Amino acid sequence: MLIYFIHYVSTSIQASHIIAAAAHETLAAVDQLFPETLGDHADEDPDANLARALAMRAWVAVPADRTGYIQTVDADALVVVARAYGTIVRMDRGIGDFVVMGTPLVSAVDPGGLDDAITAELNAPYVVSRQRTVEQDVAFGIRQLVDIAMKALSPGINDTTTAVMCVDYLTAILVRLAPRRIAAAHWLDQDALRVIARGPSFAGLVSESFDQIRQNAGGNVAVLSRMLGALETIASRTLSPVRRRVLAQTLDEIAETAERTIEAPHDQAGFVNRLTRVREVLAAEPVVFVREHQDGREAR
Repeated sequence: MLIYFIHYVSTSIQASHIIAAAAHETLAAVDQLFPETLGDHADEDPDANLARALAMRAWVAVPADRTGYIQTVDADALVVVARAYGTIVRMDRGIGDFVVMGTPLVSAVDPGGLDDAITAELNAPYVVSRQRTVEQDVAFGIRQLVDIAMKALSPGINDTTTAVMCVDYLTAILVRLAPRRIAAAHWLDQDALRVIARGPSFAGLVSESFDQIRQNAGGNVAVLSRMLGALETIASRTLSPVRRRVLAQTLDEIAETAERTIEAPHDQAGFVNRLTRVREVLAAEPVVFVREHQDGREAR
């Protein structure tokens, strides 16, 4: 047992083990939170007319009754409260946000007078605690991998292998997300708008995954090249023009960093060749991947 314990401890504190565990927990959260494929949905683009109409309404801020990180929100319970008061609730703080007691947590359209009962009912669906968790917060799982990569890229450590491993697992997470419908901005109850949600977007999660790693990987050909490969792989999993434009924008940002920081002509030439191939992939007509289920149905 002592030998087993020593082996377990020595394995569990290795960077590769920690990275893989964080990634698999995040992938499980993706499957639970975003089970639907994107299909013909409009990439979570907000309805401009509805947004303008709601902006004209009188909103009443409902303060948070606790201080901490928002871990989870019971969506069904929030809709029930909104229906009970015949109002529309707008989430002013989302999953993973830090909220301070007494500051706005949600806002409501004319709830008929804000009192302690309404405040308590609108706070009840929220779980607020001292730290973030991955359960409903995919961005936090991504954040953990980014933080590990940034530490690995710091001048005092300079661990390219660990940084590349983080990019690989971030790629796996974004590949899983690429064909999924991320979130609905408006929650309905019998076709009546009840909640305006505040949640993640594909563009935001891509930015969360790659921006800070890119900013700290200047001159590191291995990491920058791996990020090019990541974008190529992610692009192969989505047909959405909006999402492919997000990937193209990220590609341009990586290219700018590489042009500014890679000094050796040989390294520059190799990077540019790879960059050109990835740009061609993003510019080309996306390919539809079809697989057959056991019951004979086809799925994209």
